[in-house]
Amino acid sequence: MVRKIAIYGKGGIGKSTTTQNTVAAMAHFHDKKVFIHGCDPKADSTRLILHGKQQVTMMDTLREKGEDECTPDKVIEVGFGGVKCVESGGPEPGVGCAGRGVITAITLMEQHGVYEDDLDFVFFDVLGDVVCGGFAMPVRDGKADEIYVVASGEMMALYAANNICKGMVKYAEQSGVRFGGIICNSRNVDGELDLLQEFCDKIGTQLIHFVPRDNIVQKAEFQKKAVVDYDDTCNQALEYKELARKIIENENLVIPTPMTMDELEELTSKYGFLD
Repeated sequence: MVRKIAIYGKGGIGKSTTTQNTVAAMAHFHDKKVFIHGCDPKADSTRLILHGKQQVTMMDTLREKGEDECTPDKVIEVGFGGVKCVESGGPEPGVGCAGRGVITAITLMEQHGVYEDDLDFVFFDVLGDVVCGGFAMPVRDGKADEIYVVASGEMMALYAANNICKGMVKYAEQSGVRFGGIICNSRNVDGELDLLQEFCDKIGTQLIHFVPRDNIVQKAEFQKKAVVDYDDTCNQALEYKELARKIIENENLVIPTPMTMDELEELTSKYGFLD
């Protein structure tokens, strides 16, 4: 049975890069059949898998050609490791609601049955925080079974992660979605691993993996590739291989217990005094 996973995180945290590198490792090392549905108006959730190809988005296709042309053969591309890719896209700048575009795109893909097409995993790469109904859709309407949040040892990244947990708790009982854990995309800040571990303990989840910072990620991006596509023998490729394995084998799915703002500030201020 296909597992549907939504990846959230603060803007700029490296969520799309982490997702694509993990999916590439899942396909390459673990022989999994994976589908990425980009749920960000920037439409950059699949570019490394597609070697930089600018994918035609579903919303552009709907606007320019109509719903009859928005079919899987027209909007889905296949990239590295056989990973299938689609981008929701968004409205014209300054017009309309990007969140509604996500709702429309996911609904259309469901109508065409693409999420059940001999797949092991579907990844929804979702914009930013859970503050808009459209971007909360994978949580709210049970489109995803599991949620993972990409964070780091920085205050705003943890604030966003905690806020996403609050949004998930709101819908968990009605949708059945569960929290799989925090992925730390390291920023090399003082005490980062300990801070993330304590944060996870307090909200009742796991730090599923600590991804170290490595310049090879940027080098691979410059070549428009995922790390495992660029060099599958390097240390960072093995980190993504391990993260992929942990997600594949993860059975520790919970409803988190978000912290209050006072609790979160108390936790982060403790680490702010580290030398």
